[in-house]
Amino acid sequence: MNNLRIFVVEDEALVAMNLEMILEDLGCQVVGPAMRFDKALAMVDDGVKADAAILDVNVAGREVFPLAEKLGELGIPMVFATGYDQTGFPEKWSANPAVRKPYTLEDVEKALKQALA
Repeated sequence: MNNLRIFVVEDEALVAMNLEMILEDLGCQVVGPAMRFDKALAMVDDGVKADAAILDVNVAGREVFPLAEKLGELGIPMVFATGYDQTGFPEKWSANPAVRKPYTLEDVEKALKQALA
């Protein structure tokens, strides 16, 4: 996990800060976090440099799947973060690893390893 660049999209400040600390503890570099959908989209459109992404499924009321589509086109593996289960995910994304809030360092590490495998 050392020096992996992880693009973080999370609209809740405390959750974003916690995730940053978790990723830093894993030896990762945090890209972002983008706390608004439009900012995240602009970062992707500008060619965000990331080895993987962790995306909150609901960013201020907007589903993140259109952003996931663009990241997928760039070949960036993704982990979804949600307060719910994956039953509401579009089928295309149901196989992606997901972490359920509140998550732990171990949860994030396992999901990232799955996404990067």
